[in-house]
Amino acid sequence: MWQGVLCGLLAGALWGMVFVAPVFLSHFTPLEMACGRYIAYGLIAAVVMSTRLPPLLRRLDRTDLIAMVKHALSGNIIYYMLLALGVKFAGVAATSLIIGVLPISVTLMGQKDHGAVPLKQLAWPLLLVAAGIACINIDVFTHDVGNGMPLNHKLFGVLCAAGALACWTWYSVDNARYLKRNPHFSSGEWSALYGVSSGLIALVIALVALAFFHGDVTGAAAVASGRDWALFWIVNGVIALGASAIGNHLWNIASRKVPLTLSGQLILFETLFALLYGFIYKQQFPRGLEIAAMLLLAAGVMWSVRIHALDDPSAAHAN
Repeated sequence: MWQGVLCGLLAGALWGMVFVAPVFLSHFTPLEMACGRYIAYGLIAAVVMSTRLPPLLRRLDRTDLIAMVKHALSGNIIYYMLLALGVKFAGVAATSLIIGVLPISVTLMGQKDHGAVPLKQLAWPLLLVAAGIACINIDVFTHDVGNGMPLNHKLFGVLCAAGALACWTWYSVDNARYLKRNPHFSSGEWSALYGVSSGLIALVIALVALAFFHGDVTGAAAVASGRDWALFWIVNGVIALGASAIGNHLWNIASRKVPLTLSGQLILFETLFALLYGFIYKQQFPRGLEIAAMLLLAAGVMWSVRIHALDDPSAAHAN
């Protein structure tokens, strides 16, 4: 279980990068960012699994294909598009706040799974998590960045972030259950298949979009508007390798080794690292409520880990 916790922490550190990537690519649309990231992810996955991919593809059945498409859309493409829209219209902090509800939503959805710790035992850690989220919420709305964004745009950003939360909650739970039901795929194999399917879907979407909006993505006008395609592919390449290829592989390992009620708590590491990277990018120290939020979130996660360790005799002996 402790190996799963470590993998979840490292995955969160890599996933936190996706919250600042839209800031670097502000001149590009969320659709372009999603397609660029997952085309790069698909290429990396195909190269890494080049010799093993053909026999692996032959092992797939109809159920596997359906699962890959659903997970690629909900956990990757649609999720990232909604997240990027949330960052664009509501800001990094507000989007991080909403995505930060994942530990509660995933934990509640995983209550009926094997190995789940009763919700009563997790009440106090979840209250700490909720208090941390409340601190971020209060800070966001009492320290308006004053960017002149109309209220309806901010509300649209909040709705997009909520949609991203719903997508990733469903993906996290369904993916964890699928991996535990199908041990004939290793975590690395499923991550690679997941990457290739995401890349192919993103490529199809990009080609359709290019056919309709060709003039908006090519030519001198695009360059003059600050659309630096070299930067676009560098940022997406880094995100694809770190957050998608390595991060998803680490998360698949964690999903197999810990109960869903704990994996929900581990997603908090993504929120904590997203906030940290945001502070580094802005070159500012966190405010009092932001520090309180990070401490409460970290305390809630570690308390939950401890409860699961006490509930799992094998984990306790391993410790």
